[in-house]
Amino acid sequence: MEVVRELGEQLLSLAQRVQDPVLLVQAHLELGSTSCSLGELVAARTHMEQGIALYHPRQYRSLVFRSGFPGDPGVVCRGFAAWTLWMLGYPDQAFKRSHEALMLAQQLAHPVSHAAALYFAAVLHHFRREEQVAQERAETVAARAREQGFAQPLSAGTILRGWALAMQGQAPVGMAQICQGLDARQIMGTELMRPHGLALLAEAYGQGGQIDEGLRAVAEALVEVDAHAERYYAAELYRLKGELVLVRAAAYDPEAETCFQQALTVARRQRAKSLELRAAMSLSRLWQQQGTCKEAYDLLAPVYGWFTAGFDTADLQEAKALLEEMS
Repeated sequence: MEVVRELGEQLLSLAQRVQDPVLLVQAHLELGSTSCSLGELVAARTHMEQGIALYHPRQYRSLVFRSGFPGDPGVVCRGFAAWTLWMLGYPDQAFKRSHEALMLAQQLAHPVSHAAALYFAAVLHHFRREEQVAQERAETVAARAREQGFAQPLSAGTILRGWALAMQGQAPVGMAQICQGLDARQIMGTELMRPHGLALLAEAYGQGGQIDEGLRAVAEALVEVDAHAERYYAAELYRLKGELVLVRAAAYDPEAETCFQQALTVARRQRAKSLELRAAMSLSRLWQQQGTCKEAYDLLAPVYGWFTAGFDTADLQEAKALLEEMS
C-alpha cells in the first residue's frame, strides 16, 4: 500500500508540474483511495474533494481508460468521498455525495460507472445499517455486472447481498453468498477490501449463532489488515471480535473489554467518529451491565454529542436510547 501511495505522489507531482487537469484528477483519486484504505481518512477526504473540484465530465472518456479504477473518475471520487464522510461522522454529507455519484453515472450513461456508483451506494447503506436498501442496491449491482460481464462488481454485489440477507434473518443463505463472493474475488487474484468482506462474514456468522466461525473470520481479517495495511475497517473488526467473545462467554469476559478499547483507540486515531460511536456503545453497554453506569454514560455522551446531523440513522438512534436508559 505504501508503494501505491509513493506512485500516487509521483503522479501528483508530475501533474502539478505540467498542470494537466486529467492527470491531477487521476492523482487525487489514486492518493485518496490509498489514504482511505490506510485509514488516513482526513487526507482521503481532502484528495477526493480536490478530485471532484477539478473534474469535468467531458474529460471522462480518456480518464476511464487511463485510471486504474473501473468507471468514471468523477463517479468514483464521489463514491469514495461518501465512504470517507460517513466514517468521519458526517452521514448526511455522505448520503449527498453518494446521490451525486448515482446522478452523474446516469447522465454519463456509462455501464461500468453506473455499476460503480451503485456499489458505492450499497456499501454506504451497509455502513448506515439500512439492510433492505443495501440488499436492493447490491442486487442491482450484481444484475448489471452479470449482464455486462463485470466479474469484480458481481462478486462485490454478492458479498453485500449476503450480508443484508443475514441481517434480515436469512443467515445460512447470507453466509453462503458472502463466502461465494469472497471465493470469487480470490480466484480473480484481488485481495482488495478482503478484511471488510471478512467482517461482513463474521457479522453474518454471529447472526447465525456460529460464534467460533465468526471469530475465525475476524482473526483472518486482522491478519490481512497487518499484511496489507488496509486499516479503514480495523476499528469495527476489533468491536465485532469483542461482541462475538461476549456471546461465546455468555457473561463478562475481559477479552471483550480489551477488544472494545482497541476499537476505540483505532477509531480515535483515524478520527473515524462513526466507528468511535459504535465502539463506545459496545463498551458502554458492557460497563452498564457491570453496574458502572456513570462511567458508561460519561464515555458515550460526548461521542454522541459531537454529531450534528444524521440523527435518523440506526447508530445515532441506538446511542440516544442507550444514553436515556443510563441517565
